[in-house]
Amino acid sequence: MARKALERAERRLARVTKTIVALRRALQRREARALTNASPKVAICRVFGRRYCGQALRVSWCESRHSTRAVNGQYLGLFQMGWSERRLFGHGEKAHQQAIAAHRYFVRSGRDWSPWSCKPWYDYS
Repeated sequence: MARKALERAERRLARVTKTIVALRRALQRREARALTNASPKVAICRVFGRRYCGQALRVSWCESRHSTRAVNGQYLGLFQMGWSERRLFGHGEKAHQQAIAAHRYFVRSGRDWSPWSCKPWYDYS
């Protein structure tokens, strides 16, 4: 009797676990869709996280005024990355894609903003 109850509980647990996995995947897909169309500020903060959000926003404001379409010679996008940086770290039309590429570059450079001429500690108001 107890064995049958245990088997039923295990089957129920397996079904619930599958449901949870499916719901998590659906939520991740929904969040990914929302991020692809996120505003530059939202995308930057989601990618750089709480610790570097403010700094990244200041650098992006200085570089492009938060415009994904900003162009300055070979330098493009929110963080004005050059062609070799875009080749190494990626790029895209959407703010989220550009923020991911800039974050990769930021991490690779030691998280010190050295690759950018704009620094987060300058006053850009």
